[in-house]
Amino acid sequence: MIKVFSDEYFMMMAFEEARKAAANGEIPIGAVLVHKQQLLAKTHNQTELLNDVTAHAEILAITAASQFLNSKYLKDCTLFVTLEPCPMCAAALRWAQLSKLVYAAEDEKMGYMRYGNSMLHPKTKVEFGLMRNECSELLSHFFKEKRKIKQ
Repeated sequence: MIKVFSDEYFMMMAFEEARKAAANGEIPIGAVLVHKQQLLAKTHNQTELLNDVTAHAEILAITAASQFLNSKYLKDCTLFVTLEPCPMCAAALRWAQLSKLVYAAEDEKMGYMRYGNSMLHPKTKVEFGLMRNECSELLSHFFKEKRKIKQ
């Protein structure tokens, strides 16, 4: 059973955002940003829609949360994201001074951890693996369907 305002609750919300992305032909990555259990942003990849390579779920969440808080820093905030952030997103999270990052699936090809945890702010806590299987399956299915269409 999912408790309200638990990590599972917020990751499930991010997963639903990833499903929205997939339905729109975007790479299915979703993100939810919270401040002391208050939802500040829920986003998904929109690179195709916005014709913008920087329109990753994490970047959109940072922008929305910063505007809501009227602050460029995201101290006491947690980002839940369905896939390990890329180096661009990790650098943005570092500058935003995010307190905690929770991601579901690892990205062995493009994830920031290829370059070490030093890409994030030194005070950022990191957890991963929550809903790993569901998020990995969604991504795998999306790319299998993309390959079928190209054939």
